[in-house]
Amino acid sequence: MPEGHTLHRLADEISATFAGRVVRAGSPQGRFADSAALVDGQVLVGAEAWGKHLFIGFPDDRFVHVHLGLYGKFDVHSGVEHVPEAVGQVRLRLVAADRDRHAYADLRGATTCELVTREQRQAVFDRSGPDPLREHADPMLAWERIRRSKAPIGGLLMDQSVLAGVGNVYRAELLFRHRMHPLRPGHTLRVGQWRAMWDDLVELMREGVRTGRIDTVRPEHLPEAMGRPPAQGRPRR
Repeated sequence: MPEGHTLHRLADEISATFAGRVVRAGSPQGRFADSAALVDGQVLVGAEAWGKHLFIGFPDDRFVHVHLGLYGKFDVHSGVEHVPEAVGQVRLRLVAADRDRHAYADLRGATTCELVTREQRQAVFDRSGPDPLREHADPMLAWERIRRSKAPIGGLLMDQSVLAGVGNVYRAELLFRHRMHPLRPGHTLRVGQWRAMWDDLVELMREGVRTGRIDTVRPEHLPEAMGRPPAQGRPRR
């Protein structure tokens, strides 16, 4: 399942491509046709992510809420000469054409694709933990849940109501970087340990948004720093 940095990166890409432009919205597959018709021909306001949830904003406080789940994919294409026919099970297609600037985006296989109100969007925010990638996120909201829980920290990090956006890779790498056993009960952590983990997550996930990949190797462990030859081809860091 895509982790939070992927959704924030996707939100940035959708905003950069479509924000402020009139878009045609359709559902070639048909499952989202009625809702797509309600935003078809309107200006796309922008997109944002909270954890693993994506929201695409339209006028009148309407938002397309997307959760990619395990198999979802949202492909964005900009600067194309023409928009091709939809191929496969496209749940949602967005198209913008301003003179010679054409762009389109196709959503396939998502767990959730629904049109929601501002209040419904807020309800998703309210039941989610703080997102390390959102400005002004409060790590102490997650800490209040962690410090009272006997559940393993490895599970708590994956609980989206405790912490939004962290998936299995970030969870595993974060625990390794902080030398913490995944079965350690949450209530045995010290607040200083949690703050160090949060700060690390913020830095790692921001880098994930920037590069489009999860990279958790510390600089002192890079091949050149350790006197090892660099990996051949594209290394999996």
